[in-house]
Amino acid sequence: MPENNQRILMGNEALARGLLENGCSMAASYPGTPASEIMTALQALAREEDYSIHAEWSINEKVAYETALAHAYCGGRAAVSMKQVGLNVAADPFLSSAYIGVKGGFLVISADDPGPHSSQTEQDSRLMAMLAKAPVLDPSSPREAKDLIGPAFALSEEFEVPVMIRPTTRVCHARQNMDCRPLQARLFEARFDRDPGRWAATPRFRLILHQQLNEKLARMARSDLAEPRPINQAQGKSAAVVASGVVLAHAAEALAEDPELEAGLALFQVLMPYPLNIEALARTLAPYERVLILEETAPVMEMQMAGLVGRDLTGRRTGFWPEAGEMTPDVVYAGLRRFAGLAPPAGPPRAAPGRRPTLCAGCGHRASFYALKEVMPDGLYPSDIGCYTLGMNMGAVDTCLCMGASIGLAAGLAHTFQAQGRKQNIGATIGDSTFFHAGLPPLINAVTHGASFVLLVLDNGTTAMTGHQPTPALPGFDSRQRGRPLALEEAIRGCGVEFLGVGDPWDYEAFKSLLQEAAAYAGQGRGPAVVISRRPCLMDRRQVSTENKRRFRITEDCTGCGICQDDFGCPAWVQEKDGRVIIQEHLCAGCGVCLHVCPAGAVEEF
Repeated sequence: MPENNQRILMGNEALARGLLENGCSMAASYPGTPASEIMTALQALAREEDYSIHAEWSINEKVAYETALAHAYCGGRAAVSMKQVGLNVAADPFLSSAYIGVKGGFLVISADDPGPHSSQTEQDSRLMAMLAKAPVLDPSSPREAKDLIGPAFALSEEFEVPVMIRPTTRVCHARQNMDCRPLQARLFEARFDRDPGRWAATPRFRLILHQQLNEKLARMARSDLAEPRPINQAQGKSAAVVASGVVLAHAAEALAEDPELEAGLALFQVLMPYPLNIEALARTLAPYERVLILEETAPVMEMQMAGLVGRDLTGRRTGFWPEAGEMTPDVVYAGLRRFAGLAPPAGPPRAAPGRRPTLCAGCGHRASFYALKEVMPDGLYPSDIGCYTLGMNMGAVDTCLCMGASIGLAAGLAHTFQAQGRKQNIGATIGDSTFFHAGLPPLINAVTHGASFVLLVLDNGTTAMTGHQPTPALPGFDSRQRGRPLALEEAIRGCGVEFLGVGDPWDYEAFKSLLQEAAAYAGQGRGPAVVISRRPCLMDRRQVSTENKRRFRITEDCTGCGICQDDFGCPAWVQEKDGRVIIQEHLCAGCGVCLHVCPAGAVEEF
């Protein structure tokens, strides 16, 4: 590829390319929106350019972090990518590795989801970086995300610490043109220098490492990356805005399009919101009595700037910005005009109401949930993180906490009712990828403590919610094909489970019978009974063929009772004005479960 080849890349693709252009030789990830495409793009680019790298989908974020970290222990450049709640899973090694440090370059890409659009929380990874005492860089655009990879590696190698890069959804999924350099493999000789006082430090040595880390942070705060950068002509302005991340881009755009704003506000960018260079900020902001701090989501910079004497600081802590929700361009623009003492902008057009999300027509999860409710109509249904959480529309999901929690909650519910001598059916649900990610430890715990409940593992053969990444049960999980797939049955048996059945939810009556056996087993107090519901995801064209699809229609026997709509909710069914139902053939997947759902027997195959 010629030098400075221009490409239009999505933010996650830009991050992947930046890693390979800067000599990354190991990368690990677990899928999670908005970060999923980083590893997908990195693997594809490495194959396309014949770039030598170990790039893996790991079983969860903690394992991904530790795998990549070991590479940086040996002098290589490594990266781990995840979403913000994935960083919770990797928090233990993250916090510890900030003390211990690295020898090569090590980047932690934690993609935040303000809004949130597809997450349990709006948490700000920069707060996790402060907790760990790890520097964090906050890109404002896809191009800047790519351009920060090189300086981030250099910072990590100079100070021997992990460095976080924190893009948000609007950076990860936006597209921008940018210069692309040839991929640069970085030659190094892997070497692990034994030093137990560092790599295996006991608490006494950890105190020393903590003191050393504090000294590193003070030096990092004086680096070029920590200098505030003027975005517009700062002289002669009456007030200043200090911004970081994608909201800096929103502010710059607002000033460029609004002459009144541009005339009154100076705009400065902070690339490294932690650790801040407070001395440099004090010098930069000296001409301005009023300062607005613009960041998303938590007041990370604002807390550090609280000690700036003589400055009137405005931000989230003063109640200027909303306490929750995404800082969209409209929110930023209205806030900037208010800060500048200008009239508010005209309100944005009212958004049209959205359609309630639902499981796809023919999805095996829908049939599984329907059978679970038929077998356990009085059951409690703890569930988990994935597209199957939409089972709540069917009244088959009672809880959704975090990855793997369905099993721990099911066990806790079982113990709670058992302690009071009460029988309570419990049917937990978890996806196949989520089970591998975080379901094994709680299942072992449930077995060893004798918690009795039914666990329904919804196996659609992929990580569907985040874009059909592979699971450990599939050959593609190891991109180099050096390992072997691990079947769910093997993993579940290894947890000590004695009742294990596998069924196809499209074979509805047989599947329901299997669930009844599981419920009877659990009802005898014999421990968890596990059923694998195996049916490929209909959106994964690698698994599903549309040939020989069965066809169904509604006969005159339809009574308009509404059970198919209210209880099963297949989107291929439409209720007409007279209350009768028709099947939209272009949406119907041909699963045939409706034959068992309609109480009037008004469904026929043709």
